[in-house]
Amino acid sequence: MGLFSDKVVLVTGGNSGIGKAAAIAFAREGASVVIAARRIEAGEEVVKIIQSAGNSAMFVQCDVTRGDDVEKLVNTVLDNFGRLDVAFNNAGIAGDRLPLADVTEAQFDRIVDLNVKGTWWCMKHEIPAMIKNGGGCIVNCSSTAAYKTTRGISIYTTTKAALVAMSKGAAVDYARQGIRVNAVCPSIVETTMSTDYRHEDNAKAAEAVAKAHPMGRVCQPDEVANAVLWLCSENASFVTGEALVVDGGFLAV
Repeated sequence: MGLFSDKVVLVTGGNSGIGKAAAIAFAREGASVVIAARRIEAGEEVVKIIQSAGNSAMFVQCDVTRGDDVEKLVNTVLDNFGRLDVAFNNAGIAGDRLPLADVTEAQFDRIVDLNVKGTWWCMKHEIPAMIKNGGGCIVNCSSTAAYKTTRGISIYTTTKAALVAMSKGAAVDYARQGIRVNAVCPSIVETTMSTDYRHEDNAKAAEAVAKAHPMGRVCQPDEVANAVLWLCSENASFVTGEALVVDGGFLAV
């Protein structure tokens, strides 16, 4: 029996990177996993990986910036599985690397709508579904950028700090209804989204980014997934309102 046997888990942004790693890990631990994302082909490929290992998964196309899309997503989960136990709200973007005053309103709205409002839409519909089921667990994907920034990512930093605050607020709001809400805060992770940040076209810059972590390397998606699974498991039954940093010591220096 796995940690999440008989549990239904929703992962947004589950078609690549951290979300993909988490979806596969949840399924490996016995969960029925619903993967939500905008890109259909990539999402269905993750489903195939999970099903080929004998586990349960389905894909639902969803744009989390659209409230009606998210409502349909959660209703689809309930229609197919009858319950929702766990949600990993992972969908997000880094946005363009620009000094704050150079960011356009359209660029600002794009990143805030996806990272902040999109997570709010998810929790708005996930929480009532979990309450009907007697409780559940939510993890929102923040970042060490909530605490330590660098040039050109001021709006991204703002959104990730907001997710820490939103997670803490929701944790307090729903603790007595049996819902735990936490955030996970990875540093730079080996994903497609972080390629520009890591300057892979410049070996010296990539080496400098790795050395910024006391462990001498960037984080792997599976390492974040492991933290998410722990937060959602009974092993973390008294943990709520926390922001778990997964950073190889990045914030310690």
